[in-house]
Amino acid sequence: MSRRRSREKREGGQVDEAAESKRKRPPPPERFSRAWYLDWLRTLAVAAVIFIFFRTFLLATFVIDSGSMEDTLLVGDFVLVNRVSLGAPIPFTSGRVPGYREPKHGDIVVFRADHSPGLDIVKRAVGLPGDTLYMEDGVLYRNGVAVDEPYVRRNPRNPDSPDPQMRWQTNYLVPDTPHEEYQPTRDNWGPIVIPEERYFMMGDNRDDSFDSRSWGFVERGKMQGTPLFIYYSYDRGALKPVPFLTAMRPGRIGPPPR
Repeated sequence: MSRRRSREKREGGQVDEAAESKRKRPPPPERFSRAWYLDWLRTLAVAAVIFIFFRTFLLATFVIDSGSMEDTLLVGDFVLVNRVSLGAPIPFTSGRVPGYREPKHGDIVVFRADHSPGLDIVKRAVGLPGDTLYMEDGVLYRNGVAVDEPYVRRNPRNPDSPDPQMRWQTNYLVPDTPHEEYQPTRDNWGPIVIPEERYFMMGDNRDDSFDSRSWGFVERGKMQGTPLFIYYSYDRGALKPVPFLTAMRPGRIGPPPR
C-alpha cells in the first residue's frame, strides 16, 4: 500500500512539474500583432543569413547555357558547384577562404570572366602556372608532351582559322620566338609560358569554344569552385511544350563526367 502511494506521489509530482513547465512558457503572440510580425521577421532574417552563407562560401548553382563543354556538360544541365574545394572568394574584398586543394590539370572549374564582367563561365584547366603550352594541328602539347584528352569533341566540318584576338599571346611566347611572324590560329599557336597565379582554360568542344586561346589567362582569385554533380537536366532545344518538364534528361543526374 505504501509503495502504491509513493508511486502515485512520484507520478503526481511529474505531472505537476510538466504542468508547471507549460505555465512558465510565454504564450505565442496573437496573429497579425506587432510581436507576431517581429517573430516572423527574425525567422526570415536567420533563414536569409544561413542561405547567404551557404551560397557564398559552400555551395552554388550554375546553369550550362552554351555548348563549349559538350559532351561533358550539355546546355540545360543544372550543376551544383562546390565552392569549398578551391576556396570561395570573400565578397567585396580581394581575399578568399582557403580551399582544401589547388586546381589540377584537367579540372573543370567555374570562374568569373574578365572579358565579360559579372559572368561566371565553366571550362577545363589545361595549363597551370609555369607550364609551356602549344598546339599543333589541334593537338595540345604541355611541356613538350602531347596531352591525352579523351573528353575533347572535334568538328571536322569547322575549318581552322586565324583569330586576331589571339595576338595577346605574343607577350608570353617562349624566348627566341619571332614575334613579328607569329600568326596564331585556333588549332596552331604557341609555345607560350603561363605566369604565376594564372591558368589556361579551354572548352571540351574544342572547335566551338571561346576560351583562353582568345581572351587570355584566368587569375587564381577569380575561380569560384568545381562542379559537384548535375542535379537536373533537360533538353532546351526540344520542340515540346514546357520542355523543362517534358524534355527532362534524368539519365544525366549525378556526378558530371571528368
